[in-house]
Amino acid sequence: MPEADPDLFDKVVNLCKRRGFVFPSAEIYGGFRSTYDYGPFGVLLLRNVKNEWWRSMVQLRRDVVGLDAAILGPPQVWEASGHLANFTDPLVDCRNCKERFRLDKLEDPDTCPNCGKQGTFTEARQFNLMFKTFAGPVEGAGAEVYLRPETAQGMFVDFKSVLETSRKKPPFGIAQVGKSFRNEITPGNFVFRTREFEQMEMEFFVPPADAQQWYEYWCAERMDWYRSLGMPDDQLRLRPHDDDELSHYSFGTSDVEFLFPWGWDELEGIANRGDFDLTQHAKHSGEKLEYFDQSSGERYVPHVIEPAAGATRTAMAFLMAAYDEAEVNGETRLVLRLHPRLAPNKVAVLPLSKKPELSGVAGEVFDALAPHYQCDYDETQSIGKRYARQDEVGTPLCVTVDFDTLEDRAVTIRERDTMEQIRVPIDGLLAAVGDKLGF
Repeated sequence: MPEADPDLFDKVVNLCKRRGFVFPSAEIYGGFRSTYDYGPFGVLLLRNVKNEWWRSMVQLRRDVVGLDAAILGPPQVWEASGHLANFTDPLVDCRNCKERFRLDKLEDPDTCPNCGKQGTFTEARQFNLMFKTFAGPVEGAGAEVYLRPETAQGMFVDFKSVLETSRKKPPFGIAQVGKSFRNEITPGNFVFRTREFEQMEMEFFVPPADAQQWYEYWCAERMDWYRSLGMPDDQLRLRPHDDDELSHYSFGTSDVEFLFPWGWDELEGIANRGDFDLTQHAKHSGEKLEYFDQSSGERYVPHVIEPAAGATRTAMAFLMAAYDEAEVNGETRLVLRLHPRLAPNKVAVLPLSKKPELSGVAGEVFDALAPHYQCDYDETQSIGKRYARQDEVGTPLCVTVDFDTLEDRAVTIRERDTMEQIRVPIDGLLAAVGDKLGF
C-alpha cells in the first residue's frame, strides 16, 4: 500500500490559490475562518463532481428521483431526527493557551497540541454542532430555526409527497445535492472539514427483508463510481465500521476512504439506517410514513440505505489524486491528470498570436466547440507557457490555431497526458474532440 505524502497538501493548496481553484473567503478583510470561495476553475471542478454524481445516481437510473429541500428547518424536524439532543462533539478548552479542541480527535487527551502543556484541559462538555437563527422580525424561542446539518432529513420529511407524486415504489431512492452547515469545533485540512460545505446524499427506500443486499449493492456501486472517474485503487478503500462506531440505529455502515496527505479519511459513508428515520418522523408529526404494497396486501415502513458523500472533500480528493510532477527536458512539469469529465475546461483554444487574422479563426473554433464543451480561450504569452498553464489546471485538450490554418483550414490538437499533437480539419474538429474526450 502507498504511504501518505504530507508534502502534497501544501502543493495542492498553493496550486488552488495560484490557479484560481479555491480562495480564502473574505480575504481582503483578513479572511473568515473555515470558509472558502471557489474560483473560476474551482467552481467548474466542483460543479463537474456534483454533475457526475447526479448523472450516476439519478440520470442513468430508473429507480431514483431528485429533490431540493429547504436549508432552514423548524426545531420539530431536528428534535425528531435526534440532532437537537445528540448531534454533539466533546469540547475541551486549554486553560493555558485558551484554544478549543474536540476531545475525540486529540492524539493525547492530556496534552494540548497547541502549547504542549499537560493537564490543562477543562472537563469535556457536549457541544451541539447545529447553527441556530431566528425566522421573522422577533427573536425568541418561538422564532428559532436551524440551518440543516445534513441534507438527509429533507428526503425523509418529503418521503410521503415524493411517494405519492413520483409513482415510484420500493426499492426507490430520493437524491439531493446541497449545502449543509455544522459549527465544527476544529475545522481544518483546507476544504476537508469546514463549517459550510456541500453534500451529495441519496436515501434508498427498500422492503425490510431486502435491506442487507441493497446495502452491499450500494457499497460496491459507490466504490465503482470513484474508480470510474480516475481515483487510483491504491488510494481508495472501503472500511466497515466497528460495532462501537455504529450509530444506535445503524445495522451496518462503511466508509469510502481516500489516502489524503494526513492519512486515510472519509469521502463518503454508506449506511443501513433501518426504519429509524421514517419511524421517528411519523411519531413526531402524526403522519403515517409507510408503503402499502397492493399486490401483496402488505403495509410496512421501508428501511433506508444511505450513500452520503461530501462534494467539497471529494473534489479535493480528485485534485490530490490527479496532481503529478514529471521531469521534462530538465524542468519540472506540473500536470493535473483529471478525468475529462471532471476537468474544469475540456478544451483550450489557443491562437498562435494575437494577430486579427488568427484571432478571427480562433473565435470561430471557440464558438463551434463552446455549445458542446466547457472551453477556455487564451491568446497571451508564448504557446509553451500557455500549454503549461492548461496542464496545471487539468485541461485535457488544447487546440492551436496557427498561420497554416489560414491556408489549410486545419488546427492542431495537443493532448495533456501524452503531449502528442495531431492535425485535424476544422470541419472535423468537433468529432475529433469528442473521440478523444470519450463523450
